[in-house]
Amino acid sequence: MDADRLDQLLLAGSAVLLLAILAVRASARVGLPSLLIYLAMGIVLGESVLGVEFDDAKTAHALGFAALVVILTEGGLTTKWAEVRPSLKLGVALATIGVGISVGVVAVVAHFVLGLSWELAVLLGAITSPTDAAAVFSVLRKVPLRPKLLGALEAESGLNDAPTVLLVVLLSTSHGLDDGIGGFVGLVVYELVAGVGLGAVVGISGAWLLRRVALPASGLYPIAVMAIAAFSYAGTAAVHASGFAAVYITALWLGNSELPHRSVTRSFAEGLAWLAQIGLFIMLGLLASPNSFDVESIVGGIVVGAALTFLARPLSVLVCSVPLRIPWREQGFLAVAGLRGAVPIVLASIPLAERVDRAEGLFNLVFVLVVVLTVLTAPMLPKLATALGVTVERAREVEVEAAPLERIAADLLQVKITDESRLQGVEIGELRLPPGTSVSLIVRDNSSFTPERRTSLKRGDDLLIVTPRADRDAIEKRLQTVSKGGRLATWVDDSSDSSR
Repeated sequence: MDADRLDQLLLAGSAVLLLAILAVRASARVGLPSLLIYLAMGIVLGESVLGVEFDDAKTAHALGFAALVVILTEGGLTTKWAEVRPSLKLGVALATIGVGISVGVVAVVAHFVLGLSWELAVLLGAITSPTDAAAVFSVLRKVPLRPKLLGALEAESGLNDAPTVLLVVLLSTSHGLDDGIGGFVGLVVYELVAGVGLGAVVGISGAWLLRRVALPASGLYPIAVMAIAAFSYAGTAAVHASGFAAVYITALWLGNSELPHRSVTRSFAEGLAWLAQIGLFIMLGLLASPNSFDVESIVGGIVVGAALTFLARPLSVLVCSVPLRIPWREQGFLAVAGLRGAVPIVLASIPLAERVDRAEGLFNLVFVLVVVLTVLTAPMLPKLATALGVTVERAREVEVEAAPLERIAADLLQVKITDESRLQGVEIGELRLPPGTSVSLIVRDNSSFTPERRTSLKRGDDLLIVTPRADRDAIEKRLQTVSKGGRLATWVDDSSDSSR
């Protein structure tokens, strides 16, 4: 690698990246996830069309896991605990019991219909059963789902990697299931419990540290958060627990803590997640070889996709939902919304890297399955959600950004009044903020002024509020309450939306 070669790589890489970014808008117009365009870009760049050769399955496996860490971090940072908490039982059930049912159903279909050996059939079931965090976060957050429903899907996608990764690795190596089903179940429980526990410890410790260390530049906070998340994943994996569960829980804790420059951190993580998705899908497209896609792979992908859609997923949702008394409308949406994406393709690269017999055919089958299910499922989800009546009016919220004031125990809050907020027309005095809190400045129409108690707020205003650190949580809760309920909102936050 010399300077000239580096210049060429930067030129090609920047051109591909800009094209991928522009493709997001195109995919939004046609209602399809951008992952399909990125996969297509990878195929076009690959040896079958433009001639870029990439067949290193081990590198794809490693880079794929690194990209998933970034994607899960962004998902955890932007997930609201108030939405996940009521549906955590359902999310965990789908990520464990639901995955087990799905693996079993796919294995039976693959063995008796496709003629695969039981070991390959179970391996295929493990590869195709987990839902994909990138697809869930990018597609379903655009649909105004009930918070409880969205929280269940997000929790499932954040936690269901642990048992499937473990099963795929065991079946792809010489270890197999040496300790039997009981040993495997115990190992899965250990990985999940240890992963969640260690992720919570790192998240709590990281939030405590960031609240008490005033860094010299605001840009350091997002980097610190990403470093904490990466530490959580790698540290947990080092003790042979689920790093994916750990990084999601750590990011979930950090994202719901009152951290300095929280909005900037989320924006930074969102940008990194997009970069990770673009690189991941293009890489997987490069790894795929359309010339090797035979009739067996295409037919197998369609058969397994049909088994997942019409048998495995509905049965998993039914078994997990009935004990929790989930309404049938929500069950119906959950049965269709099990989006697959990068995760199954990344998992399919593991047996490919381990040179498992018929691994290339398995990879091609999974690739076809993901493309077909995404094309058929993703565009129909908004209309299906409306038809089943599982949507809600989007919450009217304000955007709050915080920075610590070092010399006193206080925080400076920057509050953005969005177009949906009911703070429009509310006077400063009607906010009823605690003593010692001051609305020091309002920025409106490219000008700023110091408000009085009778000053009315308008949509688009930016407020600078100085508050004692001990009152910060109450201030943010009060602002969110008035933003949702208007000037007559009480001090008690209305959480009715999150319970629906």
